[in-house]
Amino acid sequence: VFARTGEQPGSRGISAFIVDADSPGLEIAERIDVMAPHPLATLHFRGCRVPKSQRIGATGEGFKIAMRTLDVFRTSVAAAALGFGRRALQEGLAQAKSRPMFGAHLADLPLAQAKLADMACKIDSAALLVYRAAWLRDQGKAITKEAAMAKLVATENAQQVIDSALQLFGGRGVRVGEVLESLYREIRPLRIYEGTTEIQQLIIGGALVAAAATGA
Repeated sequence: VFARTGEQPGSRGISAFIVDADSPGLEIAERIDVMAPHPLATLHFRGCRVPKSQRIGATGEGFKIAMRTLDVFRTSVAAAALGFGRRALQEGLAQAKSRPMFGAHLADLPLAQAKLADMACKIDSAALLVYRAAWLRDQGKAITKEAAMAKLVATENAQQVIDSALQLFGGRGVRVGEVLESLYREIRPLRIYEGTTEIQQLIIGGALVAAAATGA
């Protein structure tokens, strides 16, 4: 939980805490249902006392902690999107190889092959950005720009790959219960969680401008 603990202006007055789910005064007021199942809820705090020992970091460092945490979460969201895209390519390729069409199979048609090639390129380009962000994080380096790039490209590319795979399936792909129908719902929120695509663009652009100003 991030809460204001001081009179410092802006983000400098925010601190981070661990609040146990069974803490007196903490109430789950409403569980929020979304198109792809995710644990979201509105929480109410009424007289909920949290000991100082459950503060994370120093007083007033909550915003910094949140931003560092987002770097990790953005990379993990990107990795999830990468997995969705890979599954969609597998499904699309299997469908193209097995679906009879015009005396051959869908996979034998140049347009289908071009679509599969585009899907594979989108997946591999996203993978390289995800792996770079994760590797740099493991080296203890700042990855704000790299995590934003991974999140932006992986989620946007996965959305396009899933859509292309669904196109290869035709009407069957939109039936409830089909793998691609599920993936189509699952990928959409990932372009919003941990900062929208547009936010990632602002982060990346801002980092580039700042680096150019300092000659880095």
